[in-house]
Amino acid sequence: MPFGTLDRSPPPFFKQGTPALTKLALCSALAIFLMVADARFKLATPARAAIALALHPLQKALLAPVDAWDTAGDYLRGTERAMEAESQARQQLTRQAERLSRANQLEAENAKLRALLGLRSALTAKSLTAEVLYEAPDPYSRRVVIDRGSHDGIQAGSPVINDAGVLGQVTRVYNLSSEVTLLADKDSAIPLLNTRTQARNAAFGTSDGSGMELRFLAANADVKVGDLMATSGMDGVYPPGLPVAKVALVERRGEAGFAHVTLQPVASADAARHVLVLQPLEQFETARAEARAASAAAAASTPVKSRRSSK
Repeated sequence: MPFGTLDRSPPPFFKQGTPALTKLALCSALAIFLMVADARFKLATPARAAIALALHPLQKALLAPVDAWDTAGDYLRGTERAMEAESQARQQLTRQAERLSRANQLEAENAKLRALLGLRSALTAKSLTAEVLYEAPDPYSRRVVIDRGSHDGIQAGSPVINDAGVLGQVTRVYNLSSEVTLLADKDSAIPLLNTRTQARNAAFGTSDGSGMELRFLAANADVKVGDLMATSGMDGVYPPGLPVAKVALVERRGEAGFAHVTLQPVASADAARHVLVLQPLEQFETARAEARAASAAAAASTPVKSRRSSK
């Protein structure tokens, strides 16, 4: 076919129909109508619901990885918060346990101090409260150091007691502290009175410092396990009637003619923290006698002065 005979005109399909601008205007008008109708008459609601129902499984499938990631993150954050809360709770319990321990200790100290004050009110001798600082670093003796010394008026030979009974005696006095020799010391000695039989004797510390013993006691002496020994007041140092020890063991040796009696002090040095230091009984009696003499002299001189003034 010759080149010049070709038909270059467009096919009839492209020459038919409405113009594109008209189509755009119609589509825009239809869209505006549908929007107004949907807003006023809810015409597209059923179609929208049907489409949402059809797409719901697909949406759930697509959101599953996101939900799993969020759940894992929440789990990890919750575990971290739980561990942090547990750590805080443990710390709070530790602080509460520490406060409870201090409260129990203060309560015990308060009870002991109340007992000391009650014992102090029943005593006739002057007394001074003190605190046990530490045990003397001498392995061959039983001594403790208290926080009172000559600056506070402490004198050598002063008895030392706590809420349970007699603890020992002041043997060395420094300016701000003093040494107290305990009853269980090997060089300690104290006169006693059996509160059951009213028999007097003397107790001495044992060589190993574990307790006390009665020496030179007859084998047939009336002494039993559990008897309470108190101070007799015969030495002029300890006031009478203070609890000292209880009989722990009685061994009667007929061939020797004596009985070996072991005593256990009622006041434990390990549990003693607050003590009372008493004025020696002899010094107290001397001071009381001097006070009585001074008051008697004052009473005797008062009528003389009154008679002179009347004349």
